[in-house]
Amino acid sequence: MSVSTRRETLLDQETTHFAARDWLMLAGVSLTWGASFLFIDVGLEHFAPALVAFGRVAFGALTLSALPGVRQPVPRSEWPLIGAMAVTWMAIPFTCFAIAQQWIDSSLAGMINAATPLFVALVAAGAVRQLPTRMQATGLVIGFTGVVAVSLPSIGEGSSALGVALVLLAALLYGFAFNIAAPLQRRYGALPVIWRAQLVAVVLMLPFAIVGATQSSFGWDSLVAVAALGSLGTALAFFWFTTLIGRVGSTRGSVAIYLVPIVAILLGAALLDETIHAAALLGTALVLAGAYITSRPRPG
Repeated sequence: MSVSTRRETLLDQETTHFAARDWLMLAGVSLTWGASFLFIDVGLEHFAPALVAFGRVAFGALTLSALPGVRQPVPRSEWPLIGAMAVTWMAIPFTCFAIAQQWIDSSLAGMINAATPLFVALVAAGAVRQLPTRMQATGLVIGFTGVVAVSLPSIGEGSSALGVALVLLAALLYGFAFNIAAPLQRRYGALPVIWRAQLVAVVLMLPFAIVGATQSSFGWDSLVAVAALGSLGTALAFFWFTTLIGRVGSTRGSVAIYLVPIVAILLGAALLDETIHAAALLGTALVLAGAYITSRPRPG
């Protein structure tokens, strides 16, 4: 696809208002991905990080394989992009999150992950040579300010700098992955693309999972958490999100990430006794404002 054609496609998506279906998918993604950080924490109680990361992809691929339409053909010429999705959206980021949450709270991981739309917008701008509108840029800045507000108190309490860096690396890779996924979804649909990417990720992560299994014990609570992490957060949510960014564009669709820390904070406080700071409440308000502004359509 030429740069001019990609720019036209992007502009067409950004001048379209969110439909009710789009808002429902955005809410579903936010809830399931927000809960994913809790599931990772529970999984880590018995399983090594590599096994948690592998399990979520394996359960995700297994769940998607039962859905109709998942085996629709995709040309072999697209497999390099599918492989790139597997690496940048699944294999490396999932491992980063599992390792990082050995040292940082689940809520902090969710907060930092909310920086993803910034990286998505920057990668999209470079790919199509189309900068975000002034309104979208304002929304991104407001949202990122909210991310900083909710993150600083936890960092100040001594959270691991390496854990924070790993989550930021995952968010950066998501910026590339989401921009790869959007055009593939438009051409072939979300299910065939996501399922194939997850199968590639399973193969790539298997050797590390075998090593991780030797460093793990068994616990039903961890197994159920990883199964939920894969079936909900890595299967259904990926399907919803890939459909969403195919309909409204990677930059606008990625605002779902801004809502994830709100869910992560609430679940962390309710179920893991993690502390909610006053700055986090202010930050969540900024996050919501940034999400709304960034989701507004580009003027026609």
